[in-house]
Amino acid sequence: MSPGLPTLGHVLVVEDEPRLAAVLGDYLAAAGYTHHWVADGNAALPAFHVQRPDLVLLDLMLPGRDGVEICRDLRRLGAVPVIMVTARVEEVDRLLGLEIGADDYVCKPFSPREVVARVGAVLRRHRAASARPAATLAQAPLLVVEATGRASVRGRELDLTPVEFRLLAVLHGALGRAFSRDQLLGRIYDDRRVVTDRTIDSHIKNLRRKLAEAGGSEDWIKSIYSVGYRMEL
Repeated sequence: MSPGLPTLGHVLVVEDEPRLAAVLGDYLAAAGYTHHWVADGNAALPAFHVQRPDLVLLDLMLPGRDGVEICRDLRRLGAVPVIMVTARVEEVDRLLGLEIGADDYVCKPFSPREVVARVGAVLRRHRAASARPAATLAQAPLLVVEATGRASVRGRELDLTPVEFRLLAVLHGALGRAFSRDQLLGRIYDDRRVVTDRTIDSHIKNLRRKLAEAGGSEDWIKSIYSVGYRMEL
């Protein structure tokens, strides 16, 4: 990219494989991003403070400090988007990345083009969420008021059960974040012994139907393969 031209964002790449980091850097640059690379977990936070990136692309397994510890520290420092990268494809690792506050994950081996696409998608969600408080309530397509237990689509009130409302409130309160079924169960039921994680699927189906009937869209609640659900407006 030519000096002085605006970029789509600055990405901190924390990756201990030099060749992979170089390929990612080339693809990011070609897509319009600047980036900075560090190969050691101990160097991640110092680089973050200096670089002030718009997004962190963070490998899970690193020398020095692992990605889990680094991601937790980043979450304490602010709301910078984090995409976890891992070669351990077991579901527990995928969920772990999201549980600690990561915005998305990619599994090795991956297509560099896919990673760049994920970077763009996460940044768009993050920037839209950051700008949302400036909008008036009347402009919001979906309103969820936890104090009153009411929700509406463009002024049309939704007829929700208490459990459906709690589920909607969780998803709406963290737009763009993926939740596993287990995480959602833990937030909507006090007694986990009487339900299974597939109960969430039934509630999601009902929520989607009611959103669509009120003039919204079933697509506001996205299914995330092998993970669970997230909401995007």
